[in-house]
Amino acid sequence: MLNRNAQGAPEAEIRPSEFTVHGRTIQDDYAWLKAANWQTVLKEPEALPADIAAYLRAENTHTEAALADTEELRRRLVAEMRARIREDDSAVPEPDGPFAYYTRHRDGGQHPLVCRRPATPAAPLGLAGEEAILIDGDREGEGLPFFEIASAVHTDDHRLLAWGADTKGSELHAIRVRDLATGRDGDDLIEATSGEAVWTADGSGFWYVALDANHRPAKVMFHRLGQPQSADATVYGEPDAGYFVHIGETQSGRFLAITASDHETSEIRLIDRATPNASPLLIEPRTPLLIYSVDDHGESLLIRTNADGAEDFKIVTAPLSHPGRGQWRDVVPHRAGTMIRHVHVLAGHMVRLEIENAKPRIVVRDLAGGEEHTVAFPEEAYSLGLQPGNEYETARIRFVYSSMTTPTETWDYDCRSRERTLRKRQEVPSGHDPADYVTRRLFATAPDGEQVPISLLHRKGQPLDGSAPLLLYGYGSYGSLMPAAFRTNLLSLVDRGFVYAIAHIRGGTEKGWRWYLDGKREKKPNTFTDFVACGRALIEAGYTAEGRIVAHGGSAGGMLMGAVANIAPELFAGIVADVPFVDVLNTMLDAELPLTPPEWPEWGNPGESETAFETILGYSPYDNVRAQDYPAILALGGLTDPRVTYWEPTKWVARLRATMTGGGPILLKINMEAGHGGAAGRFDRLEEVALIYAFALAAVGKA
Repeated sequence: MLNRNAQGAPEAEIRPSEFTVHGRTIQDDYAWLKAANWQTVLKEPEALPADIAAYLRAENTHTEAALADTEELRRRLVAEMRARIREDDSAVPEPDGPFAYYTRHRDGGQHPLVCRRPATPAAPLGLAGEEAILIDGDREGEGLPFFEIASAVHTDDHRLLAWGADTKGSELHAIRVRDLATGRDGDDLIEATSGEAVWTADGSGFWYVALDANHRPAKVMFHRLGQPQSADATVYGEPDAGYFVHIGETQSGRFLAITASDHETSEIRLIDRATPNASPLLIEPRTPLLIYSVDDHGESLLIRTNADGAEDFKIVTAPLSHPGRGQWRDVVPHRAGTMIRHVHVLAGHMVRLEIENAKPRIVVRDLAGGEEHTVAFPEEAYSLGLQPGNEYETARIRFVYSSMTTPTETWDYDCRSRERTLRKRQEVPSGHDPADYVTRRLFATAPDGEQVPISLLHRKGQPLDGSAPLLLYGYGSYGSLMPAAFRTNLLSLVDRGFVYAIAHIRGGTEKGWRWYLDGKREKKPNTFTDFVACGRALIEAGYTAEGRIVAHGGSAGGMLMGAVANIAPELFAGIVADVPFVDVLNTMLDAELPLTPPEWPEWGNPGESETAFETILGYSPYDNVRAQDYPAILALGGLTDPRVTYWEPTKWVARLRATMTGGGPILLKINMEAGHGGAAGRFDRLEEVALIYAFALAAVGKA
């Protein structure tokens, strides 16, 4: 049970401060919890001011006290979740010329091992020859409070490996270069990067993205092996703080692609990897609201774009010699309601991943003749993803399929013969029978009449009389969709009588790009009312009852949690807000924060627009805490999180406690050694999941 009377709930000191925007004066009593030296804290957590550090430690101590009665439950949860993991699991090897590359874990290991084996025609998946461990994540992370491998990219001749890692949780990645013959890193060390790297064709150097003083990916740099980082040349510098820079390699391997983008506009440049000194080729200058992505095919480009009103995207072609928009010609026309999410180009085929009414499918097109066929699946709700491989001169694609009852399956598919080959089915060592569970797709009616999809999972035979507790998950931002995928951890809740549901609310793209547009900026409140409508629809259908729902969301989904706590607290027994973006107004007014300028297209710029200011002020969870009863709330954050800074959940919890009239408890746990993604080690992460699940069980009286 939750200890609602746990002693020692911290009371944050009130230090009033005010600011005025558009003639409105806002008071913020807890602004002091934002460390003035926050940028230093991302690199050196020990630099956190003593008064703030003491307050965060007191919050963590209080949360442990409030959840003390769940300690044994958490141990059991960790044990059973770990028992569902094959500890020495391995990914399916991915062929690339003479080798096949893959990651795996060892028994008891926290971090992945990056490996390869020789590949032969008789053993194309690399099952022949001796394994070479290229990066031993357990060894590299030994003794570090946080360690995460961001990337591992080999040269075309397979001699060298550029690998990036984060040791603070702050996403300040350092890139090193390993000689794969000796297994040792050279002297090359590139710091403060995004972790991405693309090699030149001859392996003499690589491109990477440098972070600026405000932690934004702002420049593409070229590093020549053997030179100090200070000698690296700037290849592309982004002048607009609202655009982030990313790099990648086209599927053919011919080009480096440099993308500058925000959430609704993109601009791409190409550099031939064989001529690294060449000037970048601009495909099409940025135009507001124009989005495109590029792959090459011979002397042509294939471009996914929303140009010419193609809201759900279309595919066009253009000559490489004259790639601008005036030369774009439709290959796959736009179809409203069928969103093209991804395009994968091989030498003879173009493969696209589409989604329509929250159901994904794969469509294969023969590039020579233009014939198309679809790879379809029978389940009511499922997850489907393409895994881009290393090879281009192949007819093989790889996709990953699962549903909320079906463990993850990795398939190879021959685009010519249409033959499917199962390469791996996720093993659940403690046992799992899909027939013991039911997955469903329902629809809730939003206040404006829109039909909101809901994906459901529960035990077979679960009484649907309103008695079951229900965990309702939501996100609804940036056009991200929430897949109805298999997750072994969820079985720990479902096997204890929970129904699990995903609310596919507006702000995502489950029903196309319009579904996203209807949940952003001035339409953002649709996201919140959709989620509440899903809760009420599940109650009406008998899956649960008012006051028996535990809501869960993270990051922008944590903002959703804060908003629904304010507008419909009676629905929920508990709310889990994971790294929650709840101080929306203050954050969107602070242009020095890492994500703020690129986020203005998503939320609006309240400093420039009075309309945006009023909209955000109307829903920002921190600014709308009111004198009412609140459900039990667990807020989680990370001290070195550059995306949702630690002070957002901290300030929110302080205001909730000071304002609410009853309910709770309101609990805060800040991971003092991690950032946005929480613990990096796979078993350490289970401890965090167990805390969330124990809180959920306790909130409904099942702990």
